Amino acid sequence: MKNDIKVQRAIHNLTQANLAEMIGVSRQTINAMELNKYVPSTVLALKISSIFKKSVNEIFFLDEND
Repeated sequence: MKNDIKVQRAIHNLTQANLAEMIGVSRQTINAMELNKYVPSTVLALKISSIFKKSVNEIFFLDEND
């Protein structure tokens, strides 16, 4: 699964550490998600989408290999 977290962070002027603190995870978790090495839980995806005021589908999307 791919995501648009890095772009959304830039738009909202947030660092990985800022976002991590807001949703209760480590900065390394945000980094892993941005590198497509970690697929977040539904709850985590909903928290992220709420912060960016976007739907989950606008931030996370399936890769053709998924």
